[in-house]
Formats: sequence, structure tokens, C-alpha cells
Amino acid sequence: MERRRPPPAIRAKRDLGFGIFGHGVEIFEIRPDWQNPKLTMERPVAKATYIRTRNRWRVHWMRRDLKWHAYEPNSDVDSIEAFLHVVDRNEYCCFFA
Repeated sequence: MERRRPPPAIRAKRDLGFGIFGHGVEIFEIRPDWQNPKLTMERPVAKATYIRTRNRWRVHWMRRDLKWHAYEPNSDVDSIEAFLHVVDRNEYCCFFA
């Protein structure tokens, strides 16, 4: 995801981050709040949830209804690296515009 991050000079205005939550990893965009630029807001981009019983990662993207949906055609991958590859390819423009 380092390749997708903006140049260091503009990262205060737009950047990518990630977090580990329970059995999942979430990638989000970080930018100043439009009403109060002193605050930052995070917009979810992609999420992978580990399914222990299947030893697989489920890939999700957030639709405009603000709910996570399985990403088709790659809804399951076998590693975090594969998840990052799917997000980076962004084949159907679900993660990045």
C-alpha cells in the first residue's frame, strides 16, 4: 500500500492508514474534516476478516450504503499479501476512485 500513498508533501491533507481490529485488518483514507480542518476523519476503503475455520481471509469493500460487502470476484483470499494485491489492483474501482 506504500505505493498508493500520496507524496510526503501532501500527506497532511490526504493519506492512507490501516488498523487491526479483532480478526480483521482495515485500510482507510485519512483527511482533514471538511467542517473543521483541525480534525481528521477516516473513510474506510477495504477490510479483510480472517475466517479461522477455513484459514482464509474474506475481502470487503464499503458501498455507498455505508455497509461492508463481499468483494466480487475475489471475496476470499489465502493471505494478507493476496488481500493487499486485490486492493492495489482495484480492478472494479471499488476501493479507490
